[in-house]
Amino acid sequence: MTKVMVVDDEEDVREIVSLILEKEGFEVAVASSGEDCLQSLNEENPDLVLLDVMMPGIDGWETCSEIKKKSEVPVVMLTVKSADEDVIKSFQHMCDAHVGKPIIKEKLVNTIKWVLKSRRKMR
Repeated sequence: MTKVMVVDDEEDVREIVSLILEKEGFEVAVASSGEDCLQSLNEENPDLVLLDVMMPGIDGWETCSEIKKKSEVPVVMLTVKSADEDVIKSFQHMCDAHVGKPIIKEKLVNTIKWVLKSRRKMR
């Protein structure tokens, strides 16, 4: 089963996204901050990280950069920060895709599947 780590400081968002992904057949791990994500990354060993940008402490962009220093796991940013400059900043921090909030279930799920499929082809 494919595991997605959902990282967001808002519990409601973690719960909603977890429900969406579980209904699509994904296993879900959660983290409430960038620090929690980085600490549990090796233990959880996710196939993909879904990461919010605006979090206290280490923001999502810095978390993404740290993940990419340690791992090849794909990262999808899920954020309200969807202006062009925010999307560009996400890619500058090496994210694999950027999805805006509010969450559109089909867009989120299809983006995750596309990123995972693209990664498998690259290997």
